[in-house]
Amino acid sequence: MDNLGGLGKFLILAGLLLIFIGIIVYLSGKIPFLGKLPGDIYIKRDNFTFYFPVVTMIIISLILTIIMNIFFRK
Repeated sequence: MDNLGGLGKFLILAGLLLIFIGIIVYLSGKIPFLGKLPGDIYIKRDNFTFYFPVVTMIIISLILTIIMNIFFRK
C-alpha cells in the first residue's frame, strides 16, 4: 500500500510540472526577453536560419532545478 502513496505523489508532481511547462509555452510569445537573451546564437543567411537559445536554456534549466529541489527534498 505504501508504493501507491509514492506513485500518487509522483503523478501529482508530474501533472504540476506539465501544467507549469504548458503555461511557459503558452506565455512564451508574451515574455519579451525569452529567446532573445545575450548569448543566444542566431545566424541568418540568404536561405538559411540557425537559432540555438543557449542562455535561455541555461536559465530555464536553473529554474527547473530549483523547483525540483524544492519538491523532492527530503
